[in-house]
This record gives sequence, C-alpha cells and structure tokens, in this order.
Amino acid sequence: MKKAMLTLVFGSAIFLAACGGGGEKNNATGNNNTAAEPDGKAIAMKSCVSCHGGELQGMGNTPALNNVGSRLSEKEILDVINNGRGAMPAGLIKGADAEAVAKWLATQK
Repeated sequence: MKKAMLTLVFGSAIFLAACGGGGEKNNATGNNNTAAEPDGKAIAMKSCVSCHGGELQGMGNTPALNNVGSRLSEKEILDVINNGRGAMPAGLIKGADAEAVAKWLATQK
C-alpha cells in the first residue's frame, strides 16, 4: 500500500512538473506578450528545401529562392505562399509563419 501511494505521489509530481505552470514573464515592452516572431529563415530552410534545394538554389522545374527577392516583392512572395503557383500547392506555410518566410525571402537578392 505504501509503495502504491508513493508511486502515485511521485507520478503526480512528475506529471504536474511536466505540465508547466510557469507564468508568462514580462518582456522589454512591459506587456505579457511573450510570443516570439517566427524565424522566416528557419521555417524556409525546413519547409522549402525538399523542393527548392538545400541552399534554395532551385531543383529541376522548381525556381531558385536564394535570389527571389530580386524578382518578387514581399507581397508577391506571400501571395505565392498563400495561393500557390505552377506546381507549388497553396498554403504549405500559413499565417504568421508564411508572413515571416515572405519577409525573409524578399531580402534574398
């Protein structure tokens, strides 16, 4: 009986510790919004390399993205991400992640 109770107590403690409970910390602006802006480069390197190549240099029929900012504006890049173009399907990346990727890709010239 003691072993069962001890197991229950320790199991509960581990479960509760894993669930967190750490409150939000104030950031430099003094508000409680701790969500970091998505990292466009990291998302692009994770999501786009399978079709556009490891250095985003393009592969086969897929265009290079390592200089896409010289051809398309951030808004145009976001439109391609959201709506697709050619063989690229729409919506592979969504929301704030798509915006961050478009912003970063627009700097690639």
